[in-house]
Amino acid sequence: MWQPISRQMHGLAEAGYIPAVASAPESVGFTEQETATTLCRAIGGMALVSALVTKAEWGVVQAVPYKVHLGIDAATSLFALAAPWLFGFSRHEKARNTFLAMGMTGLVVGALSRPEEMDPGKERSLRRKAEALPAL
Repeated sequence: MWQPISRQMHGLAEAGYIPAVASAPESVGFTEQETATTLCRAIGGMALVSALVTKAEWGVVQAVPYKVHLGIDAATSLFALAAPWLFGFSRHEKARNTFLAMGMTGLVVGALSRPEEMDPGKERSLRRKAEALPAL
């Protein structure tokens, strides 16, 4: 299968996806839909946590393998696709379409991402660099 998105590019995509999802109620205009708004915040927050604990260049904790991260992204995307009907806001066009776009974006980016784990040597190198940084 053609998978042009590298692990690094996937991280860049997430850097745009997370704030877009979290701010969607304001930017698209459905803040009056409390359930949809709460779900946007939850999905954005979960995506942020997932990214930060992934064994990848952008991971802070590096505990979860990248392939597991891709699985979490897929499950979250499927949830986003079903959420308007599961939570009763399918008739609200802006909220529904936002969730459909979120879900499809996640599925397409995930399907086009190469599931290559980070080289253990690179992982150790990143860990050493992080440990050498001054404490805040």
